[in-house]
Amino acid sequence: MRLSVSQFQNWPNKAITLLGMSGVGKTRLSCILRLRDWFHYSVDYRIGTRYLSEPILDNIKRQMMQIPFLRDLLRADAIYIGNNITIDNLKPVSTFLGKLGNPLLGGLSLEEFKRRQSLHRAAEIAALRDVPDFIRKAQELYGYRHLVNDAGGSLCELDDPQVLEVLSQHTLILYIRATEHDEQELIRRAEADPKPLYYREAFLDEQLAMYLHERSFNCVSLIDPDDFVRWVFLRLFQSRLPRYEQITNQYGYTVTTEEVAAVQDEAGFLALVETVIQRQS
Repeated sequence: MRLSVSQFQNWPNKAITLLGMSGVGKTRLSCILRLRDWFHYSVDYRIGTRYLSEPILDNIKRQMMQIPFLRDLLRADAIYIGNNITIDNLKPVSTFLGKLGNPLLGGLSLEEFKRRQSLHRAAEIAALRDVPDFIRKAQELYGYRHLVNDAGGSLCELDDPQVLEVLSQHTLILYIRATEHDEQELIRRAEADPKPLYYREAFLDEQLAMYLHERSFNCVSLIDPDDFVRWVFLRLFQSRLPRYEQITNQYGYTVTTEEVAAVQDEAGFLALVETVIQRQS
């Protein structure tokens, strides 16, 4: 959605999609806005509570069934397992996604890893297609005037034109681009605390072949899961940048992490969006 400054100012029920890598400030902005009259739609929360809830619980139960004491309680329906996913705690989602590699180090086989990646992709697409419905719900059911769509960092990897059309028709897309300094910080964090990530299958196959060749490994089960995530993160980051740019050039606007970090309240956010619209008009 492309607007003039006056159109944005006079938009009675604003809806904005925040786009960018994990760690650029999307959730921080969303939390600032939800203190006012904004509904915070977290795509990852929707994925975990709606579209991957059962697979996440099945994964937890599978681990518990390996412990005889817990297995007996589960089979007797003597205990109940539930997710405690919140917008601020999405660990069950990332734990389900998992990491590729040695099962003795918590890694997944290539087949199982790709199965989970496929489930996550389908869930993310479904959650993004729900945005128009939640724009309506935010107003009619919850009484919020506006909505901020806190999108996952892998949105640019989905290769689903319909999703982008839906978002562009119903929301203003705001891409948060990391400055050079913040790029280095994102890379540093990823190396210090490697987290499960979503990869396009073609990208995964290409990078995995390169990694196995570099390490002189002949099978995935030899991979240290954390080592692979650290190795591939910079390559993933660099591959996503032109994808974000392509989406923004066609549909949206760009701000920097430095500009976003300066936002302290709703007024500051709205002023930033107006500045960006004027800058890119």
